[in-house]
Amino acid sequence: MEKLEGLIAPNFSLKNEKGEIVSLKDFAGKKYVVLYYYPKDATPGCTTEACDFKNAYTSFTDLNAVILGVSADDEKAHTKFIDKHGLPFSLLVDDTHEVSEAYGVWKLKKNFGKEYMGIERSTFLIDPTGTIVKEWNKVKVDGHVEEALITLRSLVTEGQ
Repeated sequence: MEKLEGLIAPNFSLKNEKGEIVSLKDFAGKKYVVLYYYPKDATPGCTTEACDFKNAYTSFTDLNAVILGVSADDEKAHTKFIDKHGLPFSLLVDDTHEVSEAYGVWKLKKNFGKEYMGIERSTFLIDPTGTIVKEWNKVKVDGHVEEALITLRSLVTEGQ
């Protein structure tokens, strides 16, 4: 799939860990959205990434950004993951992987010789107009959150 950078982000309405509907349009004209896709709650790489976002949370919110994590896990798994690690942001349920497909992150994956469909770790930075201003695919966890924060900081600084 082609890069989405520079395009209007696909809209979505997904349940969060509390069963509340969260839509991209809720943030239109108000906030930057850091939409990060991850394969599975409570796995080592996903835990590291979530905790990195948690540790940088106030830096993102100070720059008028909201962080939303997305995986195919259900509300119960998300709640357990949030509670265990004290995550200050919502995790969205994409159990039909419809939104993951719209963002091009639902991919054929290979692990230990097995092939299966799953989420490719990716992050999208969406500006208040709904445009994807930066896209990271096949994310390596180490240093990624800092890179996203630096990118957001430069966009906010340019916009002033």
